[in-house]
Amino acid sequence: MITALLIAWLVIVGIQLIYIFFVYSRTALYRQSEPGDVNGQRQFLNESTGGVTVVVCARNELDNLRELLPLLNEQVYPHFEVLVMDDRSTDGTLLFLENDIAHLGRVRFIRIDKEHEHVTPKKYALTIALKKAVYPIVLLTDADCRPASTNWLAGMVTPLVTNQKDITLGFSPYYTQPGLLNLLIRSETLFTAVQYISLALAGSPYMGVGRNLAYRTSLFFANRGFYSHMNVVGGDDDLFVNEVATGKNTAVCLHPDTFTWSAPKETWSEWRQQKRRHLNAGKYYKQRHKLRLGLLLGSHVLSWVLAMAVGLVVLTHELQHRSFTSNEWLFLLTATGIFALRLIAFWGIVGRVSYRLAHTVHWAIMPLMDILLAIYYGLSGLANLFVRRKKRLYWK
Repeated sequence: MITALLIAWLVIVGIQLIYIFFVYSRTALYRQSEPGDVNGQRQFLNESTGGVTVVVCARNELDNLRELLPLLNEQVYPHFEVLVMDDRSTDGTLLFLENDIAHLGRVRFIRIDKEHEHVTPKKYALTIALKKAVYPIVLLTDADCRPASTNWLAGMVTPLVTNQKDITLGFSPYYTQPGLLNLLIRSETLFTAVQYISLALAGSPYMGVGRNLAYRTSLFFANRGFYSHMNVVGGDDDLFVNEVATGKNTAVCLHPDTFTWSAPKETWSEWRQQKRRHLNAGKYYKQRHKLRLGLLLGSHVLSWVLAMAVGLVVLTHELQHRSFTSNEWLFLLTATGIFALRLIAFWGIVGRVSYRLAHTVHWAIMPLMDILLAIYYGLSGLANLFVRRKKRLYWK
């Protein structure tokens, strides 16, 4: 029994090492040019090829729009507009947009007055925004996000206008606050970014985040937009990318000037609701992406589960004054050494990614993040298998 357990542990940890050394390391070692730079020189293309429409879909986000719109209006780029989609807001957003944004010369808005059947509200708002966009590239963010600098727009669209890409995947960290919930949110956000950015760099993009995502409107309409999942809760960002992204048409942007910062959820119930939407969207990923992610996350969880199982077996043997055979000792020492290598590799490589991605999680607590994620993904997997959820439509 102990030999079979150790062999299983070796296999699982081996899978983890393959991901860490050959996938995650791509993000850790990726070299990012300055926003707007082409071969080391600052360049902007003309309006027909490089114009950008920044889209913000908002419902009852008045306070956030007051802060965000001036920051978007001040972006350094020659040809862009900011299009606000006001979706049935009842908090005074419409009056604000009608009366208080005249000094923001690049900002305009469209009001949506009602819901529509067979499509979720945000997907409808985004579809209308892309139809009404003046420019051929859209850059998406949320009302509660804040661009890290005035170079955000330039950095996110540079791969599209200079490298003939169709999609740019960006990163959106959360602000650091005290408490376990905030640590878990930042850890999960970082590790999700490690996955989708690293796999994109490996030629297998599968998702993006709507808080920081750019693509061509021609790509959207050539693939019938959100048609295949227009009534699915969420997925206006990751399901669309999952459907249309390829290794050839997708780029990533990791410069800190191009991040968009967000305030995290502050209660467990709000965060659980948010994650339910994400889990629901993940069910509609392409099969190969679900299998790849299942292997990645499953091996992460199992590497810790089997480590505890092996520890329990060893403790039981000691308490019963039983001894291992020489082969069992060899397997035990080998498996323990490989697991130790996995711990160090995760600490070093994911810690390096965290350093690059706005120090999302401090390197010193990377082992705690490792264990925390194993617990989180393990419990999420069990909940996804055994808990039936009611289908609800959430705006965001």
